[in-house]
Amino acid sequence: MSNFDLDAFVARHKADEAQKIIHSALKEFDNIAISFSGAEDVVLIDMAVKAKKDVSVFSLDTGRLHPETYKFIETVRKHYNITIDIMSPDSAKLEAFTKEKGLFSFYEDGHKECCGVRKVAPLRKKLGTLDAWITGQRKDQSHGTRNQLDFAELDSAFSSEDQPLYKFNPLANWSSEDVWNYIKVFEVPFNELHQKGFTSIGCEPCTRPVLPNQHEREGRWWWEESEHKECGLHIGNLIPTKQA
Repeated sequence: MSNFDLDAFVARHKADEAQKIIHSALKEFDNIAISFSGAEDVVLIDMAVKAKKDVSVFSLDTGRLHPETYKFIETVRKHYNITIDIMSPDSAKLEAFTKEKGLFSFYEDGHKECCGVRKVAPLRKKLGTLDAWITGQRKDQSHGTRNQLDFAELDSAFSSEDQPLYKFNPLANWSSEDVWNYIKVFEVPFNELHQKGFTSIGCEPCTRPVLPNQHEREGRWWWEESEHKECGLHIGNLIPTKQA
């Protein structure tokens, strides 16, 4: 929607009004979808269906998810009686990548190339069909990469000059405790891996349980430095580092 006034939207809302932000975004845009993968995203779905039963939801299937995650996606689909568009990598590009690099190249040269094929490219294709999307990002999920997160923004990573894309992050100011309190109160479905020590859940080879008092993202790409722990889906969050 080309006449969307982002500044006016921000002025009309408060950062702690997650449900109001979601409901307003759904009113502003017909062509909008929720990106679904984790606990935060089901909170979004739970809030959204209270305003729009047929809310659009999509999920990225990298081909490397845990079995529990596939079960979780199906549980959410049935629980809310919604359609979930499953976005998969381009088969030819994935075949070429694994033929050249193997199945575990990310342990040697970083995860970004693999994520680019399995996650970013399918996401870019999906977002090219939308005017706006809703994510479950939180500021405290990743120190140094998401601490500047706004609850509504122009998506700097996936917009083009001809096609602006707006991005809503209603849970930007929520904590992990806020998310889980909501899940418990409203009996929201969650991935059973959370009961096995997993906090932030991605692909099976790149995710492991965390120890008590560890930050939730410590279980993701644990062999890399913390400032590299974004997969490219939210690359606009990254704060450029100063060159020496």
